[in-house]
Amino acid sequence: MKYRLLIIVMFVCFNSVLKAQQPNIVWITSEDNSKHYMKLFDEHGIETPNIERLAKNGIVFNNAFSNAAVCSAARSTLITSSYGPRLATHYHRAEGKVTLPNNQTMFPAYLRKAGYYTANNAKEDYNINKPNDVWDDSSKKATWKNRKEGQPFFYVFNIGTTHEGTLHFSEETMNTTKTNTNPNSVFVQPNHPQTDLFKYTNAYYRDKIQAMDAEVGAVINKLKEDGLLENTIIFYYGDHGGVLPFSKGYLTETGLQVPLVVHVPEKYKNLSVFNAGSQTDAFVSFVDFGATVLNIAGIEIPKTMDGKPFLGDNIKEKTITKRNETFGYADRFDEKYDMVRSYRKGNLKYIRNFQPFNIDGLMNAYRYKQMAYAEWFNLFKAGQLNKTQSKFFETKAVEELYDIEKDPFETNNLTDKDGYQAELKTMRKTLISWMECQPDLSFYPEFYLLENAIRNPVKFGNTHKKEIKSYLNISNLALLDYDKASSKISKHLTSNDPWKRYWALIVCTTFAEKAKAFIPQIENIMKSDTQLINRMRAAEYFGVTGLKDTTKDMIETVYQSKNDTETLLILNAIALQKDFYQQYNFSINTSKIDKKLLDNKLISERVAYINSK
Repeated sequence: MKYRLLIIVMFVCFNSVLKAQQPNIVWITSEDNSKHYMKLFDEHGIETPNIERLAKNGIVFNNAFSNAAVCSAARSTLITSSYGPRLATHYHRAEGKVTLPNNQTMFPAYLRKAGYYTANNAKEDYNINKPNDVWDDSSKKATWKNRKEGQPFFYVFNIGTTHEGTLHFSEETMNTTKTNTNPNSVFVQPNHPQTDLFKYTNAYYRDKIQAMDAEVGAVINKLKEDGLLENTIIFYYGDHGGVLPFSKGYLTETGLQVPLVVHVPEKYKNLSVFNAGSQTDAFVSFVDFGATVLNIAGIEIPKTMDGKPFLGDNIKEKTITKRNETFGYADRFDEKYDMVRSYRKGNLKYIRNFQPFNIDGLMNAYRYKQMAYAEWFNLFKAGQLNKTQSKFFETKAVEELYDIEKDPFETNNLTDKDGYQAELKTMRKTLISWMECQPDLSFYPEFYLLENAIRNPVKFGNTHKKEIKSYLNISNLALLDYDKASSKISKHLTSNDPWKRYWALIVCTTFAEKAKAFIPQIENIMKSDTQLINRMRAAEYFGVTGLKDTTKDMIETVYQSKNDTETLLILNAIALQKDFYQQYNFSINTSKIDKKLLDNKLISERVAYINSK
């Protein structure tokens, strides 16, 4: 009996030692930074001495990616280690929060269950109803200091110094505030106007990055002062791409590719296949981060997660170094709608624009508070941009393909180049397969998902997987020559399924005047479809092509709508007509809009903009 008791005591003590040896894990997250503006990653970047110091004994990931290019969608991917289009967490900013299935939760909850203290300081910004078991503390006062003695911790520290809002400076600021970075020697990317304002904005942003770097250093120093540095694995990364125009909110590399440095102390070197002070070209994405943290902590990774760990036990160097793929998604950003997916493999980047008539440079109230955006648009309207700089304000190609090594700012579309046709077909097929497997819920309009899927989007997606595949197939008619697509378009325009009609209309608008044979069917939908949004899509076809003035028809759909996100989608189409295509004048009578809709700031701002001259 005595020996038995001794064995039990020894077993308990052994387990306690193991638990004590679990590493602390710290995430230092800076807002709105792509890797392109830091010298550690790019020749045109600014020096960041604290991050560079972390890299000397850490691992530099040259190919780390957010899967979404905007805060809430990116952070929803991080916190679930799952792709947004599968969970309906990919719209920014959420007009309705998603409820996760019973068998899935935010990954820090698994850490807490395993004995970790979890603290978040302080930004969350999830498009998800947060369960109660995620954080021990999530506040501006959250710290590792409040844990129990010897308790391992997971701590997130968010730095907002580089957030987009900091670039909303005034003309007075530009005239009176001198930057540390020299505007006359700073690099301005080739698709941007080479103006004094763009030079100053680049310099101002780089100054903010250096200020952020000092805050990174402060967190590391606190860990050192508390004697925790050698027991703590530290991640530094940006929460998605940067905020210079055509980055945040877009599936460009400047919108998706983030800086990532991971410090792994000597005592935990067995948890990394990479040597201290090394760099790796292995691809890692936000979808992998939560799974990686669990693996580091020795916690089994739930099968509900999409991500794959890149640190921790049972990781083979050969497997990690072969990773060379990442997927991206962009849908609604505040009041601006689009649907874009991307797939990168090695140096090649494939982009699929599902609604290519949606102009990238369409007005977005928050985005255009940045003076550089406004100047860019004004120069376009004045005809003072070159072909590369004008692309931001023009109709997009259905497909885009870029060699990122040769063309890092994605200015030369290779889809029609002879030497790239095999890669184009392969990458197209891979993206289509990925979207089918999700399944990608964006084939339903957002308002429909909010009404029918928000309480369990995964179940909804699995139940409607066959239908989603059919909508994807219809959207892919836009990839064909019109003559090959037309007979199928005709069938879907008269389908009993409203979302088949919806996607057939989008394909018609993509083909523009080539699809004018369908004018009778499109007119019929505009006048009598059971779905208001289809009546708008039909009117949009005429607005894009200029074949008929449908301004009154489009305005009438605004008056009839009773739903926030449906109204936002309609107003998006009207804003396109105001600023591009036929540049119609619209006059929306706010007294005819459902009063509760005007309480939505995005709607009221969009209506005010449309009514402005």
